Amino acid sequence: MQHLLLTRRLAILGAAATLGGCSALSSLNEAATPIDTYDLTPAPAVASGGGSGRTLLVARPGAPAGIATDRIMVRPGAAAITYLPDARWADELPTVVQSLLVRSIAGTGRMGYVGPSEGGPVPDLALLARIDNFEVDVAGGPVTARVDISLTLLRDRDQSVIRTRAFRNQATAASDQPADVVAAFQAILNTLLPEMARWAT
Repeated sequence: MQHLLLTRRLAILGAAATLGGCSALSSLNEAATPIDTYDLTPAPAVASGGGSGRTLLVARPGAPAGIATDRIMVRPGAAAITYLPDARWADELPTVVQSLLVRSIAGTGRMGYVGPSEGGPVPDLALLARIDNFEVDVAGGPVTARVDISLTLLRDRDQSVIRTRAFRNQATAASDQPADVVAAFQAILNTLLPEMARWAT
């Protein structure tokens, strides 16, 4: 009788171990599932004959925790956020925006040097940025991408503010598919980045 009970217990433990192994394997498979990665492009370079020797360093933008990630944020309601499944940015969004600003401003040819604040020469100017909104709104209407970024230009030697401005726009996506959502963000940036680059120089 004791042998029978022991055999039953071993069978139960074996089944539990098998289920646990299946669960772990499922988690590993989910972790190994590739996520489509999307990048955004800067404003096209514009030849300019009015360049200067000034240097400008662009700080990594500040952003709320929900945005400061490599996931594409979705707002299904006023008080709720989630993320687009199976899609992400090429890097954390603040780093992506910093790179876009650096390349867009450098492309104007109006500065002697433009780079990220993490390295480079002692700057004449510093550009601070804050991402207030970079999300997809799906709350009961068309799928709409919204971007809101504030810039502040400083004189580096005395940290005095030269000017500040908010840049914002929105665009309707063709669908809620990642490629269409990213295309809507790119359409917004195609308008905002040239404006930002001109403003900063």
